[in-house]
Amino acid sequence: MDLPTRTASIHDDCRVEEDAFKWIESEKVGHDLGDTAIRRWVQVHWWGYLRARWLEHLQGTCFWVELDRGDFGLLPRLFVEHGKLLSTIIDKLKAGEENLDVINWAIDEQIPMEHVRDILEKLDINSRRLAHRFDL
Repeated sequence: MDLPTRTASIHDDCRVEEDAFKWIESEKVGHDLGDTAIRRWVQVHWWGYLRARWLEHLQGTCFWVELDRGDFGLLPRLFVEHGKLLSTIIDKLKAGEENLDVINWAIDEQIPMEHVRDILEKLDINSRRLAHRFDL
């Protein structure tokens, strides 16, 4: 498989996010908050940030070097016939919704549950975790 045009490191990329957060929070209080602000970013944003990167990896839009090479671009290959449903579910998960939110949405929209369940099972969103460097 050809590598995508964008290859990146989650840990390097998240440092940019952490630094921006630290700068904004430090500006609010008038002094450098240092690691305190970064630890706050980890508490508030790490899992959502990681989920979004993982979904990009599964979609094949960015190869994140810390994630499983075999998972890259997996979703479009598995769900060719349900691409629109897959995109909608991924958008919901990136927005912070959980599996139950997606299931309730599918019920409300009368979407065949077997397709939704199959996508959610393949995503297995809660099984993949990557420790932040402060957690190591």
